[in-house]
Amino acid sequence: MDTDIDENSSEDRGITSRLYGGDPEMRIKQEMFLGVGGIRLLEAMGLKPTIYHCNEGHAAFSGLERLRVYINKHNLDFDVALELVRTSTLFTTHTPVPAGHDAFEEHLIRTYMPHYANRMNISWERFMGLGRFNPSDPNEKFSMSVLATNLSQEVNGVSKIHGRVSREMFQSLWPGYFAEENHIGYVTNGVHLPTWSNRLWQRLYKETFGHDYIDHQSDVKMWEKINEVPDARIWGIRRQLKHELIVYLGEKIKEDMRQRQESPKLIMQTVNNLNENALIVGFARRFATYKRAHLLFGNLERLSKLVNDPKRPVIFLFAGKAHPNDKAGQDLIKMIIDISRRPEFIGKILFISNYDMELGARLTCSVDVWLNTPTRPLEASGTSGEKAVMNGVLNFSVLDGWWAEGYRPDAGWAIQEKRTYQNQQYQDEMDAETIYNTLENEIVPLYYARNVQEIPTGWVAAMKKCLNEISPRFTMKRMMDDYFEQYYNKLIERTNWMRANRYQKAFEISAWKTRVRNNWDKVEVKSLILPDTNVRPLTFGEQFIAEITLLTADLEPGDLAIELLIGRKDNDNEVEIKRVKEMKRVDSGDGWVKYYIKLPITRAGVYDFTFRVYPTNAMLPHRQDFPLVKWI
Repeated sequence: MDTDIDENSSEDRGITSRLYGGDPEMRIKQEMFLGVGGIRLLEAMGLKPTIYHCNEGHAAFSGLERLRVYINKHNLDFDVALELVRTSTLFTTHTPVPAGHDAFEEHLIRTYMPHYANRMNISWERFMGLGRFNPSDPNEKFSMSVLATNLSQEVNGVSKIHGRVSREMFQSLWPGYFAEENHIGYVTNGVHLPTWSNRLWQRLYKETFGHDYIDHQSDVKMWEKINEVPDARIWGIRRQLKHELIVYLGEKIKEDMRQRQESPKLIMQTVNNLNENALIVGFARRFATYKRAHLLFGNLERLSKLVNDPKRPVIFLFAGKAHPNDKAGQDLIKMIIDISRRPEFIGKILFISNYDMELGARLTCSVDVWLNTPTRPLEASGTSGEKAVMNGVLNFSVLDGWWAEGYRPDAGWAIQEKRTYQNQQYQDEMDAETIYNTLENEIVPLYYARNVQEIPTGWVAAMKKCLNEISPRFTMKRMMDDYFEQYYNKLIERTNWMRANRYQKAFEISAWKTRVRNNWDKVEVKSLILPDTNVRPLTFGEQFIAEITLLTADLEPGDLAIELLIGRKDNDNEVEIKRVKEMKRVDSGDGWVKYYIKLPITRAGVYDFTFRVYPTNAMLPHRQDFPLVKWI
């Protein structure tokens, strides 16, 4: 979609001119255009999706527009419409960095969406609450990610670690549940093999795996055939791609340096020092400070020895762009360029300007090592390293994002996920030492260990293992298979179920939630029989026995459940849940219901316990769909 058309005013034509940058007012315009405009575009095209996948909170206004359509055009009330929108929506959050989640002051929402609450027949306060962690806090900004979560049945992160981080980030939306209990899952990102694998590799894959290899690209068994390819063929492809890269860089660097008004002498020195036989390490991505591109430059003397070894030279290629408002990122790029001008680093440390998809594709298929050093756990997934493995490029990265799942010994190198220091400066220093030690003692020696044919057989073995064991697990096909298996199929099934008979199930579950909500504050404990652990603690092998009777007001016995939670405090005084067990409903009558549990004590130690009352209904997709909780 684009606003730059003649019919629009000059102000509106600029809305889509830049992806990043601009003030909050420009961002809300862009996100209204994406979300509201996107739904209206689909409608104008006559497209009627069954489910909607909201990628990142930027598109969350799409849910509001869909609510408006259900309410205004289908004559549904807000709660029924909400059930239909939620049941057909998946929200994928892509960043663990708080600054990446847009949030707007209330006055901006009032300025640009003053009519939405009225159109949905709800109060302004309830409308604003859709975008707040605490709906009753008038000082909280309107978060697009919170809005997307509230309007989606399912939520996922984009790697296993990011799923955990997202559960923690959004935990306060469901205060009755611990982070590890909520429904946020993950699907690790993958990359499009035909786009990101070089033509030489694609030719080899077709010859080795068969002409239909694209259809089976996530089949690990198929990729095992790479081990049958002669080492000379694998190494020949690597050498050819490095040669093409150096030729390309020679021309591009001349142009880049001329535009920066560098001296002709420096330009020629830089180009002449390019060496296609050197070990080439690539680092290309957004220059956000958490990516820590600075780690290599804390010890310039050691770096100089590494790149200037006459028998085992190393070249470091840097490329990327900083956010227009990220001065620290821009300063980092300037620092790398300044260092690259020093005599000992000319042609050995290079920053390549105007990073784009074409340059990214060249680098990820042509370097020997792909370096990634994010601050833990701020790498949601990362895909540049996945693009590299599709070309047999070995990764050297912090075990964060996708690499925490992809890393295989002898097919790349890893910096441990666990932090050693809470002080980030100390952690940076330690990680820098790890990088240097690994380069000097493992990576460089492996690359330069050659047989009589001048083939680094150990390196080629690592390339084969990378292609065999890592590549098939990070293709886009695998990712899409996961989305269908974990989310799309069940959302499609539930959406069709909810829409049948003119939304019968949506009406039913909405009515049930309203009844429970209206009676929730009237639910109270009538009687409570518990072991008195103050008199004598329970010991290993004994039975924990409890009986609870609730007064249920106008609720049915089956509307409520109780579970026992057993936990203990860790060294940081945080409660760690050790066991959750549902109590059995054993009796009920007019306005009351009794629960019972008998649980053997299977672990020694001092534990805390509590009871959680929650609404239950077979129509709920998960507990966070209706997260009312009472504690006993």
